[in-house]
Amino acid sequence: MSDRISLHGLRVRGHHGVYDFERRDGQDFVVDVDLELDLAAAAASDDVADTVHYGELAGRLVAVVAGEPVNLIETLAGRLAAVCLADARVAAATVTVHKPQAPIPHEFADVAVTVRRAR
Repeated sequence: MSDRISLHGLRVRGHHGVYDFERRDGQDFVVDVDLELDLAAAAASDDVADTVHYGELAGRLVAVVAGEPVNLIETLAGRLAAVCLADARVAAATVTVHKPQAPIPHEFADVAVTVRRAR
């Protein structure tokens, strides 16, 4: 599938992590999503009903990140991919979860996990 919808840099406060202070205090997570789907119908009709509404998708993703805590961002990424694939038009989803404030005692630019799920 060569058509894509991308939503990058979605910043959400969540309470995920293996440490008690991460779950108590929370931190920001940044989510990038790339959906693979056929956009020909939407391009022809110019109707949002023929595509994935990225604003509505963002709301569903925010609900997951801000919702029930998990230990691992791997688990979080898997849950977000499932949200993306809930729309039958999506053939595959690549989800990256960034944890910029991860509790690492060294200077770092980013920590992220990427998963790709397909039908």
